[in-house]
Amino acid sequence: MPAPPAYAPAIAARPDPVAAVPWGMRVAAEAGWRLLVLAGTLWVLMKVISAVQLVVFAFVAALLVTAMLQPTVVRLKRLGLPRGLATVVTAVLGFVVIGLVGWFVVWQVMDNVDTLSSQVQDGIDDLRNWLLTSPFHVTEDQINDIAKSLREAVGANTEELTSAGLEGVTVIVEAMTGILLAMFSTLFLLYDGKRIWEWVLKLVPAPARPGIAGAGPRAWRTLTAYVRGTVIVALIDAIFIGLGIYFLGVPMAVPLAVFIFLFAFIPLVGAVISGALAVVVGLVTQGVFTGVMTLVVVLAVQQIEGHILQPFILGRAVRVHPLAVVLSVAAGGLVAGIGGAVVAVPLVAVTNTVVGYLRAYSREAALKQSPQPRGATALEVAPVDSPAAPPSGAGS
Repeated sequence: MPAPPAYAPAIAARPDPVAAVPWGMRVAAEAGWRLLVLAGTLWVLMKVISAVQLVVFAFVAALLVTAMLQPTVVRLKRLGLPRGLATVVTAVLGFVVIGLVGWFVVWQVMDNVDTLSSQVQDGIDDLRNWLLTSPFHVTEDQINDIAKSLREAVGANTEELTSAGLEGVTVIVEAMTGILLAMFSTLFLLYDGKRIWEWVLKLVPAPARPGIAGAGPRAWRTLTAYVRGTVIVALIDAIFIGLGIYFLGVPMAVPLAVFIFLFAFIPLVGAVISGALAVVVGLVTQGVFTGVMTLVVVLAVQQIEGHILQPFILGRAVRVHPLAVVLSVAAGGLVAGIGGAVVAVPLVAVTNTVVGYLRAYSREAALKQSPQPRGATALEVAPVDSPAAPPSGAGS
């Protein structure tokens, strides 16, 4: 081909496409596809967990119960009992106590259900009369309209209520299955937890095994401290609120105290639900004054719990910011309901402990693998002794 004439403009060479993309955009693209892979992996993991949700919740419940019962097994072994016998004694005592508490609650509810229904009817009549004479200017027609709307809603949703009752039977069967799985898992974790942990470590790649081996016991100590602290706080809440509503004359004070104890394992939300339940029972059975006083008792105990008990008992073991607690409980509730809300905070606490330990472990490992300074560099980083102080008689 003939050469271009001399007066033709020069054509600049096109830059490399990689060099044409700004550095920040390249970094964002590299991070973006890795985040997409991670998000896809988490999505698949969540699908698998949701498919075997019953098994996962049963095992997590077994972990929480094991964290609460394991110190008893250790004490019995120190007293001279074999490991198998110590495990059986601890598990039997724990399950018997839980069963007795459940039986007592059911017995109290069934024994007082007739009295409670009459008290609820009387309380509704008292509340109706109070609304009619209150400064809220509520008329009898408005109250009758509300009652009529409630009756129509119940009558229109009879089919849905029946299907909900059938679903309740399925839920009960699944709950019994989960309880049995949790019991068997607790027995094996109490008896053979160390070997199970050693087997899990064999699944970890060899380079990461030392760090995981060190993070595991620390995570278990955090979980144990969380469970024991939560049990203590829940027990104090149940005792003091139960005593308060008992002296106020609220019916079924003991079952309500047990419900307060159980709901205390759901951070933030559980205290509100259990306290509202006690206030409603006091309101509809004993009148407005008892309902208001029950609210005062619940709020006073919960304020003491939030500002004194939890920072003192759980502050050292679970170093999680309150915002992280709120977000984790909300996320756990949205993903897995009540079970997710219960598991969310201990999961965040354990993750915080593991991440902090692995960060410190990697930093220490990097310092050990770095070359030792030599020559003038070694002299610069070597510790310098402070000059000795002159004797007391010098200069005199």
